[in-house]
Amino acid sequence: MPQLIASVKGVEVKHVYLTKNRTTLGRKPGNDIVLDTMVVSGQHCAFDLVGVADVFLQDLGSTNGTYVNDHMVRERTRLSDGDVIAIGPYRIRYLQASEEPTSSFGETQAFLSDSMLQPQMQASFAVISGSSAGLEVPVVKAVTTFGRPGVSVVSVAHRRNGFFVTHLAGESVPLLNGRALGDDATLLSDQDVLDLAGTQMRFQLRE
Repeated sequence: MPQLIASVKGVEVKHVYLTKNRTTLGRKPGNDIVLDTMVVSGQHCAFDLVGVADVFLQDLGSTNGTYVNDHMVRERTRLSDGDVIAIGPYRIRYLQASEEPTSSFGETQAFLSDSMLQPQMQASFAVISGSSAGLEVPVVKAVTTFGRPGVSVVSVAHRRNGFFVTHLAGESVPLLNGRALGDDATLLSDQDVLDLAGTQMRFQLRE
């Protein structure tokens, strides 16, 4: 899931996962992300999670402004993986997908070892329906999660013999090529279509 990593002078001070439809940032305690310094407005900006992986940043009329990659945000702006948001002394790095820990240390080690042995295949998901249609999300970590918490969440694990998808959480069971995912991890093939609560994503493999 998308995440924000806030730092001051290179020192990480906050690490937040975007799980809500709207996450607010500001100086006042009522915000989801509180940055307690006078250069941050009471309600400074908001992050809107749309579809599977789109996050939009909106400045809420802050006094000192919100900047993305050194450009002031003047209207609602879709963030790209790796964007750096500047608010006063804070630098907030936006990451589109996050690595999730597995249930045990041994499993994590296995995933990492397998991924290093895997031939150099580049994997990604292309969103083909819903509000995020046209977005391409790379799969670059040993274990990556996709979806909406509380609705439908899957993990994609990079192992020695390929990429495997597993239903992690949510009442809506994901579909793979029109069939419900079972309890076991399922090997993904190039051009497979994954349906997460009505949002379809095509899996792509390239050398």
